[in-house]
Amino acid sequence: MYQPKRVFRSEFVPIRNLTYHVLLWGRPGPGKVPLVMVHGWMDVAASYQFIVDAFAQDHYVIAPDWRGYGLTQSPDADNYWFPDYLADLDFLIDHYSPDAPVHLVGHSMGGNVAMLYAGIRPQRVRRLVNLEGFGMPLTRASQAPRRYARWMDELKAFHRGETTLKRYESVTGVASRLMKTNTRLGQDKANWLAQHWAKPDADGMWRILGDPAHKITNAQLYRVDEVLEIYKSITAPSLCVESSEDNLTQWWKGKYTLAEYHERLKAVPNVRRAVVPDSGHMVHHDQPGELALLLEGFLDG
Repeated sequence: MYQPKRVFRSEFVPIRNLTYHVLLWGRPGPGKVPLVMVHGWMDVAASYQFIVDAFAQDHYVIAPDWRGYGLTQSPDADNYWFPDYLADLDFLIDHYSPDAPVHLVGHSMGGNVAMLYAGIRPQRVRRLVNLEGFGMPLTRASQAPRRYARWMDELKAFHRGETTLKRYESVTGVASRLMKTNTRLGQDKANWLAQHWAKPDADGMWRILGDPAHKITNAQLYRVDEVLEIYKSITAPSLCVESSEDNLTQWWKGKYTLAEYHERLKAVPNVRRAVVPDSGHMVHHDQPGELALLLEGFLDG
């Protein structure tokens, strides 16, 4: 079992009529810029434990479970809307750092949220780090009719009880699932993560701590023109980190490429890219030492 070097504290805070679960490492102090770290789709805040342990410095880290993930309350709804993540983050930063900007780090979906937030609230972000948050393929207005129809069909399936997440007989099964998804993840880390990624339910089966409604297609198209306008408003120095694998090719089969992503980044006024060797999409699990060194060098300016 992995043994954390820095132990987190767990808090529950009110955010927009929901009870949000937040992990905290370190303490606030003079000269410390709060480091807000937001996780990706079907993940939890504890996912950042390995990189927090790898930091050379004692940062004040604030990592929430997004709505409907981990121990954060799920809204009384049957699907999720991306703007809610932006508003939740805004309220969260106001709660923990009302008078000063923060360093903001996001992975995957969280990286997309972080990029948009930094352009919408540029005065609230001092340094921005995007870990494998590539955005989505370009969509066109002609796709809207089928997109809305698919959304409604998936809602009906959800209410028929057809949208579920797999349950596991033991925490060992959860760990195996994590290692299957990420072949670089060692058994010790997988065993530790599994206890935070899932919990036993009333039947004694281990259930993933994610609302199945997260699987429902977003009704709205992904508007690249809007995204680029928001990117142009980012004022924070920005670091976009990629793994050494081309995950976009694997996911989108040519519908969206790394070259397109790099072209979009040209809209960000002050940005640089970095690649972490021998890593996959879960770069903060695969190479926490390399990534911690990269991040601290950037955050220190």
